[in-house]
Amino acid sequence: MLIRPLINAAICVTFCANFVSPAGAAGLNDPFSTADLLKPPTALAPSEDGELQPCSAPGAAPFFLTDVVNRALCGNPQTREVWANARAQATNVGRAKAAYLPSLDASLSASRNKNRGGTLLAPVDRNQRNYDLSLSWLLYDFGGREASMTNAMELLTAANATQDATVQALFLNAVKAYYQLQASEAAGAAAAEAEKAALESLNAADARYKVGVATPADKLQAQTAHSQALLNRISADGNLQTARGTLANVMGLNAASDVQLAATGDMPAPAEFDANIRQLIDEAMRRRPDLLAAEARARAAQAAVNVARASGRPSVSLGLSGGDVRSGGLPDAKSTALGLTLNIPLFSGFDTTYKIRAAEAQAQANTAQSEAIRLQVGLDVWNNYQALSTATQTIRSSADLLASAEQSQRMALGRYKAGMGSILDVLNAQSALASARQQRVQALYNWNVTRVSLAKAMGSLDRGLIESLSDAKTP
Repeated sequence: MLIRPLINAAICVTFCANFVSPAGAAGLNDPFSTADLLKPPTALAPSEDGELQPCSAPGAAPFFLTDVVNRALCGNPQTREVWANARAQATNVGRAKAAYLPSLDASLSASRNKNRGGTLLAPVDRNQRNYDLSLSWLLYDFGGREASMTNAMELLTAANATQDATVQALFLNAVKAYYQLQASEAAGAAAAEAEKAALESLNAADARYKVGVATPADKLQAQTAHSQALLNRISADGNLQTARGTLANVMGLNAASDVQLAATGDMPAPAEFDANIRQLIDEAMRRRPDLLAAEARARAAQAAVNVARASGRPSVSLGLSGGDVRSGGLPDAKSTALGLTLNIPLFSGFDTTYKIRAAEAQAQANTAQSEAIRLQVGLDVWNNYQALSTATQTIRSSADLLASAEQSQRMALGRYKAGMGSILDVLNAQSALASARQQRVQALYNWNVTRVSLAKAMGSLDRGLIESLSDAKTP
């Protein structure tokens, strides 16, 4: 009788599966410890049940850049979506591993037979119980299980890399929104300064007009310039509120939230940006998560080709079964069976042929997609490298331009008040100063964003970079 050994085997399989995982309860849910293969987002930590823990709320305003990034990563549902996708793919790895273990099935049936009999048969009233236990173990399938395991592992690698790519994209969006609000605040301050200067020129023109040393045209021109400065300031205030609402939304807050940024100090102008572009591109090829994900999907697709090919090949399985039939009034019928099964697919209506063709075509598509992303990575690094080089040079020139424009405006206004210059000189100088201030604001924004964009293009956008940006002051 083979029933008891089969029951013992079932108990052993269950115990061994639980023993794989160090935690008892966790072992029941994840006997192959597939959760250890996951890479949670750097800003978020999973709890014991695999769910992402809620992020701590940022400190009270004003917010620093680290507060903005942390809240954006924690509050955005995309991070939880890609984490759940990675967890789902990890379970496929467990399913691939399960194919290496035997399967054990048990069945129990009970019936009651009643035969009232006829002229020749005596009445029969009998209970019958059937107990069956069977074990099946796939021993060899010409590489099908290995290919399935490779496919699952590569898709998990792709899921982990996709998660990194999503987090870095959200990371960059948060940084851009932060610097956009910072730039909008600076633009608003510059517009307010331009309005103040225009009002001063209007007062000077009005004073000279009243004493008879200026023409009505001077006053009208000054009035026009002041009205234009007022409109620019109103527009800047609107842009500021839009940027504030956008940043609040990125942080997962209500758009009407009063998001205030912490003040930054000054620092010397940055040194000229100089790096070996070829080395940067090579590093990006090793680190870009979207490229790593595409390459992993290409390898998974190639493994799927092997799975399709193996489905049309023979397989060898071990079978072990036992049964016990008990009928009231009759002797028990016990049976055991042990044997090997060779399954040879002979013809499937060409289904296997087309499965292989479909898998090969998908593998070619994934390989082409990987090559396209590789080319895009090189272009992204090149463009952001050039943008950062330009921004570094521009930020120096914008500082010089602003200093000279401020001095020119002061001299032009002083000469006009002293009766030695024209109102056109003053208005031109003020217009040049307003333009210089806006160019300075845009240069600062471009410099802050492009250096982070270059890091993202290289796949190295992480918390360490943000901490270095927070330590650095605005040049």
